[in-house]
Amino acid sequence: MLSELRVRDLGVIEDLTLEFSDGMTALTGETGAGKTLVVEALQLVLGGRSSSTMVRAGAGEAFVEARFVDGDREVVVARSVPAEARGRSRAWVDGRMAPVSSLAELTAELAEIHGQHDHESLVRPAAQRAALDTFAGTDVAPVLAARGRLREIARALGDVGGDAATRAREVDVLRFQVDEISAAAIVDPDEDASLRAEEDRLADAAAYRDAAGRALAVLEEEASGVLDALGTAGAALSGRAAFEGVRARVASAAADLGDVAHTLREVVERWEDDPGRLAAVQERRRVLAALRRKYGEDLAAVVAFGEAAAQRLAQLEDAEGIAARLEAEQTQVAEELARAEAHVRGVRTRAAVAFGARVGERLGDLAMGGARVEVHVAEEGTGEPVEMALGANVGEAVLPLAKAASGGELARAMLAIRLVSMGGPLTMVFDEVDAGVGGGAALALGRALREVSRQRQVLVVTHLAQVAAYADHQVSVQKREVDGRTVTAAAAVAGEERVTELSRMLSGHPDSDAARAHARELLGSTIATQRVD
Repeated sequence: MLSELRVRDLGVIEDLTLEFSDGMTALTGETGAGKTLVVEALQLVLGGRSSSTMVRAGAGEAFVEARFVDGDREVVVARSVPAEARGRSRAWVDGRMAPVSSLAELTAELAEIHGQHDHESLVRPAAQRAALDTFAGTDVAPVLAARGRLREIARALGDVGGDAATRAREVDVLRFQVDEISAAAIVDPDEDASLRAEEDRLADAAAYRDAAGRALAVLEEEASGVLDALGTAGAALSGRAAFEGVRARVASAAADLGDVAHTLREVVERWEDDPGRLAAVQERRRVLAALRRKYGEDLAAVVAFGEAAAQRLAQLEDAEGIAARLEAEQTQVAEELARAEAHVRGVRTRAAVAFGARVGERLGDLAMGGARVEVHVAEEGTGEPVEMALGANVGEAVLPLAKAASGGELARAMLAIRLVSMGGPLTMVFDEVDAGVGGGAALALGRALREVSRQRQVLVVTHLAQVAAYADHQVSVQKREVDGRTVTAAAAVAGEERVTELSRMLSGHPDSDAARAHARELLGSTIATQRVD
């Protein structure tokens, strides 16, 4: 519920803080005192439209902050409106900046306003559907469950490759890829590097042999003397422990020199031009290059791609049975969904007539005799959208709620709907609900508002003492002049102060003994009625 509202520099309100309790609270005061500004302030934090004209003259911005409490949960919503016509309104939720455009959605469950303002939740199709469902006891769980299962099946089918045609196409592609990579028989991820070196050698074998021959000739010419010298040096160092490491290196150098000469001799004697091998190496490199171009930047990546493709192919080939079972279940669940939707549509259609009749009866109690409400349920699916239409007066056309009534009539229509089907946010605000109402109808209106307040917090802006007397709490809104400026003030009234305020509302003479007696009588009768309730 709304526990606190602070308003600064909005119209004639300079700085106003109001605290609210549960039950029904009546906001009363002279015309122009600023009662409706309180509603407009609440409208702002609930995401309503703003205008720079709302800002108090001389102020830089108007600021509104509201605190809502529901058990242990607390939500604080704030909104500022700049005085500059081109300035941007700003919003905060729990102290964090939020887009103004998101306020309506964020606060939809906190409060709803009925009256001359545009923040009226029951004119929205979703709220009208919810009101009818509350009245009818509609169970949409089977519909939601079936829709959820269909989404799960669709995801599962997507995981196994969609429909049969899609799977077949993917199988063909994967099989080609797996076969192509398997045919290459890649064993060594570094094969391409070794092939590159071999191709280079085969392409210029004569030059390689010539270079090896020249090097071998030099070694053979000098090798005997070098080897003798190394042998002599090694013998001189032998048996000297301190030189064992040096002697080993001399022996190793002699061995390496012999190995190098042997390798060069093999090149000179055995390397021949081999056009066939060169062609084979070049073809192999072409195959590997094509695989890298398609499947990865190196052969290791190509091998990894082939392994993943083989796994996916196995899944798809095994998925035919899985897909067949999923598709059969999909058909079955779709049929269940159609039956569940038809059932919900039937429940809503049957309840629509009774709901409209009950709301019409309540409107008769609220000084709208002859008003009629029709609830239209769509003929397909679950019957959505559900649309409520109102004929506010005898002989007038039945139109959608948002177009069918004045502010006061619409507010009473909303009240009647809530009386028949309680639901919606915990805080409900009614402004202009008493327009054109008087006498016994005003008492009926007060009783109706109090009835709603037993399940919801109700704030009502009213000019009627008969309505205000039914409130659990009353706030008197007054304007006064301070330093040549009009300022709105508000305070809770109780006891004799409340009697005085009700007297003013009844006769315009708060000090009149007759009016005060009438006010006491009115309060006494409503209190007695509440005790009976």
